[in-house]
Formats: sequence, structure tokens, C-alpha cells
Amino acid sequence: MSRVTDLRFLMGQDSGSVVLGAAWVAPLSRNYGRGVHPDSVGARIDVHPVDATERAAVRAVLREHALPQLHAWVTRTIAADETWRLTDHQHYWRLTDGLLTHRDET
Repeated sequence: MSRVTDLRFLMGQDSGSVVLGAAWVAPLSRNYGRGVHPDSVGARIDVHPVDATERAAVRAVLREHALPQLHAWVTRTIAADETWRLTDHQHYWRLTDGLLTHRDET
């Protein structure tokens, strides 16, 4: 968790098939030389809202499959080479018809 800079439980309507998201925030300036605050560099995790009728089933899938995969993804971000860490990355877990898939989307 030392590299996780932000953990958010999103609210509102569900996000379709997305149940979990992770992002790597690179230490590059996005505002013409003013820099990026060091506390914002690292991994960000978003837990997406799901329909109340599906919440228990989704929670079980997250615990059993997605959270170990998320842990591995964050661990790889820490060990990644400098080229990878200097670029923003996003990774999403989707649950469709009981099948959990995940991939980088950057």
C-alpha cells in the first residue's frame, strides 16, 4: 500500500462491466513545467459501483480473483523499468456474465 496514492470507492450508477480499476500516475509534468506533486505519483485504485442485487457475488469474485491480480499488478509497477514508470497506465477488471477479465488499456 505504500505505492498506492489513492483508493476510491466510486459512487453513483454502476460502471457497466468494470468492477475494479487501477492506474499508474507517472511523475511527469502535465502543466508546462510546474511539476507533479510527489504524493500523486504511484498507483491509484478505484472500486466501481455495482448493482445492489449483484454486490455479494461481485464481492466474492473480487476477493478470490481480482484482488490477488491487483496485488500482482501493483507489485509489477514498483519493479517496472524507468521507461514504463514514466508513462501513465490504466488497468481494468471487468465482470461479464460471471467471467472476470482484466487488461491494460493504455
